[in-house]
Amino acid sequence: MKKLLSMLLIVTMVVGLAACGSSDSKKKTKVSENDVALITDVGTIDDESFNQATWQGVKQYCKENGYKCDYKKPTEDSTDARVAAIMQACGEGYKTIVLPGYLFGDAITQVQDSFPNVKFVAIDVAKGDLNGKKINDNVVCFTFAEEQAGFLAGYSAVKDGYTKLGFLGGIEVPSVVRYGYGYIQGAKTAATEMNTKVNIKYTYGGQFSADDKITAKMQGWYADGTEIVFACGGGIWGSPLEACPEYNGKLIGVDVDQVSKGKAVEKKNGYNPFVTSAMKGLQNTTVSVLNDIKDGKWDKYAGKIMHYSLADGDYVGLPTDDGSWNFKTFTKDDYEAIKTKIKDGSIKIDDNSKVDIAGLSDNNVSVELIK
Repeated sequence: MKKLLSMLLIVTMVVGLAACGSSDSKKKTKVSENDVALITDVGTIDDESFNQATWQGVKQYCKENGYKCDYKKPTEDSTDARVAAIMQACGEGYKTIVLPGYLFGDAITQVQDSFPNVKFVAIDVAKGDLNGKKINDNVVCFTFAEEQAGFLAGYSAVKDGYTKLGFLGGIEVPSVVRYGYGYIQGAKTAATEMNTKVNIKYTYGGQFSADDKITAKMQGWYADGTEIVFACGGGIWGSPLEACPEYNGKLIGVDVDQVSKGKAVEKKNGYNPFVTSAMKGLQNTTVSVLNDIKDGKWDKYAGKIMHYSLADGDYVGLPTDDGSWNFKTFTKDDYEAIKTKIKDGSIKIDDNSKVDIAGLSDNNVSVELIK
């Protein structure tokens, strides 16, 4: 009975979505085999994080190849709403659907049997997000070594002279935890090399968006001497961005190059708060897999959960364009040197996503977990 009610709800939502888009659908051209649809996670396509980075990949692929792309935003944050949005895209004829975010784990396993001829590309969906269920050959899942990107962010910040650090995570999910744990490990490594003392304030906002409560907490951190905050989780970066100008605070972005986002703040306040961003190859991976689908190379992905790290290529790291390099003393040569050590295994980074953050303090680094 519960399953029947759930399916009725989904059908109702699909009808609602179709009705809302009916006026636009008459204007749209027929969907071709290689056109692509993206379903957003709880964020939006301009969240300056994983939704935006993945959507940029979809747009890049379609522009370069002359195909059409579209995106659907679920009506609410629920598996039923995500399934409904996927079903709408399938009903419109899309044969390739991109799903960014761990929340799509349940939705994928619900729709994969019903649409065997549709290829589902799930970004940031790990085995644990599938709740023990297997994916079919029409699904591929990608994950990244966030702990390596976080490590590079923490290491570079301390090497650049920052000793009072902060970490603001969104929701305490594995990918966010790995970013944070890597950040602490990087700060520890740099602090040990420099024989300096570092303090790290660490918290989760419990959401992937900014709000007044989180902004107030960040204002308290900056007022208390925190110099730089790694804001990790969708649009939650908006809170420290709002808080930092009063205290000349600094920021580390995530997933996309957010140094450019600080240009507007620079015009208003005279400085760019973003120093760097810990990134993973969301856009490039999306473009690559879509091109392989077009070229008939789906077999290399079918039914697999693929994990990318520096050992596989430049899938994670910091932006190195001149316009994005906002460090004072940490150089690109320094960056390449530490990245090489991670690539060749000289430096090993723990990818634990269930780590006891409160117990990570040592002689050089004090970690303060703040609820």
